[in-house]
Amino acid sequence: MRTIVEVSGVVATTPSEAFAGIERRLKKYPTPVEADRERRTLVQQGGWWYRGEYHVVADPAGARVTHRVLNAAEGQWWAVLLANRFLVGFRPRVRAGFAALLAELGQGIA
Repeated sequence: MRTIVEVSGVVATTPSEAFAGIERRLKKYPTPVEADRERRTLVQQGGWWYRGEYHVVADPAGARVTHRVLNAAEGQWWAVLLANRFLVGFRPRVRAGFAALLAELGQGIA
């Protein structure tokens, strides 16, 4: 799998609370969520290419959350770029959505 975009940030809450907030948010979508509570990892895979991963670890300021969007297409992975018009604007949208998620987690909303 190839990483398309990776973002990371710290939120002032416990890793357990951050993990639970992300899990609640992801469960609002129709795509199933795989949760590994021991490793604090959440995975959501949808369509023929998209795989989103969230990893939560302890940080001196609270919880560090890392989000990766991966190209899970098998074989002709480059077709994802063509099908999605070279992912124009995708990275900024992921960063903006991730910033909103961190803000929600910090407020206990997610």
